[in-house]
Amino acid sequence: MPQGFIIIQIGNEELDRLCADAIVPTMIACGLDPKRVDKHNQGGLLKSEIIRFINDSDIIVGDLTNERPNVYLEVGYTMGVDKFKNLVLTVRQDHFPDSPDYKRDGPRVHFDLAGYDILRWNPDKLSEFRAELEKRIRRRQIVVSVPARGPAPIWDTEWIDQQRAAANAGLADIGRSGYMEVRAALSFPKVLKTQAELNDAARGAQINTFGWPIAPYLNTEEFRPRARADGIVARVKPETKESYDYWAIRRNGDFYFAASLFEDERRPGFIFFNTRIVRVTEALLYLARLYTTLGVERTAGISVAIRHGGLKGRHLQASNMGRELSRALKSDEDLIDVEVLTSVDEIEAKLVEKVKELLAPLFAVFEFFELSDKVYEDIVNRFVKGDVS
Repeated sequence: MPQGFIIIQIGNEELDRLCADAIVPTMIACGLDPKRVDKHNQGGLLKSEIIRFINDSDIIVGDLTNERPNVYLEVGYTMGVDKFKNLVLTVRQDHFPDSPDYKRDGPRVHFDLAGYDILRWNPDKLSEFRAELEKRIRRRQIVVSVPARGPAPIWDTEWIDQQRAAANAGLADIGRSGYMEVRAALSFPKVLKTQAELNDAARGAQINTFGWPIAPYLNTEEFRPRARADGIVARVKPETKESYDYWAIRRNGDFYFAASLFEDERRPGFIFFNTRIVRVTEALLYLARLYTTLGVERTAGISVAIRHGGLKGRHLQASNMGRELSRALKSDEDLIDVEVLTSVDEIEAKLVEKVKELLAPLFAVFEFFELSDKVYEDIVNRFVKGDVS
């Protein structure tokens, strides 16, 4: 895959955070394999390694924060070998005289680069910086004819269709049309694990707070996971409850899960908004556990998609009296599918935000229903503490 190179001050905590939270995931989202000389040096002379990274990279992000001489030298070399068209320059916003945080004796952009289009970033607004950086990288990819992959990773739709067909067959057997589906895939480079490693990771990733977990791992002969050539798979239809669960994990880390709706065991024809928040929270935490156990880097990109089907004609409510709506809201839409790009670090740091991002489109089809951030935060945090009320 195309390579990206990051020129940035080494050993600065704030810039390490900028790199991990914004620059690296943005490069991954643009289909690039991000490199930093302090992270990916192969043991050669530092100067030679830097030259190799610059020469071999399709997109180069150079951050000018703190006026570091080595950064300016590497940016200058990039321009000197006629790769300015591959270069995106960034800097903390206080380096410009027109910034309210500018200090006369503080760091600034040197005069020889001050006239260039430099993307400013604010440490309190990294999400905005990340969005703008992605736009600039994608534009630059077009200019230099580097093929953009779109949101990483590339989904294996054939594999997903196979899993979905198997899950749908199980749902049909119990007469259920409503379901929740979770899909996840790693950005490049992907992992390569044995079936035994996948089995151990799946067993350890299970979360039992809700009662009946996402991707339930059962040790019974009938329902335990089965090894396949490309991974493991489990089908769970217990005799004690009218439900069906299907999940599969590939050796490259691809994950698929589908299950009947908990609401149909309690109140058919309804969707409980608090239950949906709990289940999506659990799904994200499950994936964080799974990929951590599989040794995936905490900043590596993970595409997560949540699908809810069989919605048409259902009404939205809460599962308990304390959260009930004044009236039940109805959906005329049958299916909602939402995808986000995240990472293990981001799931932990921005769990409430990611849950809302995945669920707001679902709630909107129930007559434009919206929940406040406080409600999301309350339900998510209660689940994390072990309370699903």
